[in-house]
Amino acid sequence: MLQFRRMAKTEIVEKIRDMELIEERLVVYSVEALDYRSILEALKGCSALFCCLDSSDGYDDEKNADLEVRGAINVVEACAQTDSIDKVVFSSSLTAAIWKDDISSQVDVDERSWSDPDFCRKLKLWHALSKTLSEQAAWALAMDRMLNMVSINSGLVLGPAVAQQNPKSTLAYLKGASQMYESGVLASVDTNFLADVHIRALEDPSTRGRYFCFNQAVNTEELAAKVAQRLSPLISLPPRYEQGSEAFAERLRTKKLDKLVEGTAY
Repeated sequence: MLQFRRMAKTEIVEKIRDMELIEERLVVYSVEALDYRSILEALKGCSALFCCLDSSDGYDDEKNADLEVRGAINVVEACAQTDSIDKVVFSSSLTAAIWKDDISSQVDVDERSWSDPDFCRKLKLWHALSKTLSEQAAWALAMDRMLNMVSINSGLVLGPAVAQQNPKSTLAYLKGASQMYESGVLASVDTNFLADVHIRALEDPSTRGRYFCFNQAVNTEELAAKVAQRLSPLISLPPRYEQGSEAFAERLRTKKLDKLVEGTAY
């Protein structure tokens, strides 16, 4: 697995380095997403790749999108040029599928949906713009190179210490959270479930295309309060919710994910 981040050495990186000393089969490479040669070198002998392009510096402007697009192109091209690579599992986001002018419509949102880049620019939704453009670039090149790739479009990631370890990216995802919530497209995913889906997507030879990945639609005040509590102190807890408050209709569809988890990818 290669995870590309523009970041200084963190506690997570230190733990991975420690694992390398214990696990004989684990080899850790330091690569730069904008350095094609370093990626190509790290991929030698690999049969598959989990790719996560993320910025721990946050998503403050369109520059982040440009960097992620370049990184995605480098990764996919390097995989295409590595004969031993059988499959790429590309980590993306639900924000690459939900943002458009009619976000509040009653139309279902599934793996065929894409966010509108111009709409993202208009509302300065830089996380959504970055994930949309980088995933589209990855798909375009993967199809051109006939590379076996699937993407996992995850909801807001929740898990132990997520708020402390990845605060800026989490906040960037949550920009526009009120509109996502009221439109029925706000969802979260636990880290363990997300990791399991990535592994299933890799191991199941029938997987194709994109997979929405979440295990909790956030569509009531009670659920929103629970998410806020899990992210505390990164975000403030909302006022006490009222029992029986309005529940917004869920519009995200996970038919493909359900079949994958059940063991039939199609």
